[in-house]
Amino acid sequence: MRLDERIQKMRQKAIADGNGPVPSSFQGVGKERIHEVLETLDLNHSDIVDAVFALLDPRPSWFGKNASKNIRFSDAATTAHVACHVGILQRGVGKLDREGRDYWLKPLREIGGIEAVYFDGEVIVSGHPVSKSPNSAYRLEKGFLEILKAGEDKWKESLSQWIDEDVKRARLALQAEESEKARRLVDSKHVDLIRACCEVYAPRFLPGFQIVFVDDADGNRISTDDQKTLQRAGLVFELDDAMPDVLMRNTISQHI
Repeated sequence: MRLDERIQKMRQKAIADGNGPVPSSFQGVGKERIHEVLETLDLNHSDIVDAVFALLDPRPSWFGKNASKNIRFSDAATTAHVACHVGILQRGVGKLDREGRDYWLKPLREIGGIEAVYFDGEVIVSGHPVSKSPNSAYRLEKGFLEILKAGEDKWKESLSQWIDEDVKRARLALQAEESEKARRLVDSKHVDLIRACCEVYAPRFLPGFQIVFVDDADGNRISTDDQKTLQRAGLVFELDDAMPDVLMRNTISQHI
């Protein structure tokens, strides 16, 4: 069953049981507080308010049967999860267009209120170490969550202190550090295959071949050293060229 169909049934059951699809607050935080906080940040848009409200939901994760029972929606929710929570569960219409995430997730993420996480089926790590993975998710940043949950006489002061920090620069540095840790923690089968080709297969079965180029990481795809090696081999990549995982050159026949 598709996620949107499952959440539609969840909403219908809650209504049939005489309950509202969602309570008036999650973790003691209602939408009025979210409105107030986002108004201060000049981000008081209904989609962002409802997305933040969704990310407060402490009920079991929507990752499915394979998810640990200890994982909550608020611990890690994908773009699709948030889209269905807002559009179907909260509003009773269709899920939000996932392309709209630039409007209801990205603005708060850019200032550190929402952080990227990855759920590998057992644990949650920071960052999105696997490109376009269905396990890439989001959660509220701890400091921002504390602001939302702070008492009526404390949240404004807490928010002011949070704003006064150089949040964007400091948190981007932290995110970069955590992403590198996550990359090391999460097994990437494709990278393993590339490295096995270079370290095991080629030395044994392709004697005389020199590795000219390897594409097994994020960031700049062709480093300065790569460019020099490619130039020596008489090769140049254009922007629209397909990028190989591994490129080798036969040093005897000079063939690629």
